[in-house]
Amino acid sequence: MADSYRGVFGAIPYAIRHTESWTMRVYGVVGALTAGLIATVVTLALVVWMAETADVQSGTFLFSRSLYVIAGFAAVAPLLAPLLFVARRHRRGDPVRSGYDRKMAYGGFLFLLSLYVGMVISAPAALRDPTESAVVNALYALPRLAGFVPPAAAAVTVFAIHYRLRVTGDGAIDNADSAGESPTSADDPPVDDD
Repeated sequence: MADSYRGVFGAIPYAIRHTESWTMRVYGVVGALTAGLIATVVTLALVVWMAETADVQSGTFLFSRSLYVIAGFAAVAPLLAPLLFVARRHRRGDPVRSGYDRKMAYGGFLFLLSLYVGMVISAPAALRDPTESAVVNALYALPRLAGFVPPAAAAVTVFAIHYRLRVTGDGAIDNADSAGESPTSADDPPVDDD
């Protein structure tokens, strides 16, 4: 355990160092920087909002501030989840199916893309630039509340990838072998092709 990590901040470099997948290494850097940027923006926006509403004595503002923090956490948690799952897998030597690290990175990149799509859908009318792109116009045509759907679906996908590729108990190992997918552990040789 000398090479273990302590908490979230230690798990990110641990996952980047111990993965065999270059896709996960790239995602580790991109995902960690994006999560840090989102956390910083949410924190600064919350401070400004609290300063602007300091004189108001209503419970509604306190509730909406809490909701703001929860929304920021909901954007950061799925970004860090692939890194935390990979770090945990390598630290504990958990058996997983082939390509686990790479596929977790794909899930993380999918969540990043879904955040962008969600922001395009929920952009206020004043911030929407006219465009000739049929895709962007179709996204603009959706109701603004639909902007929550792509990130929520991508977050569920990240967790589904983890649960689909992990191996638990002897029965799961037998099922993985019969399906043609061999489980691997952190001690096995690298299996990711990227």
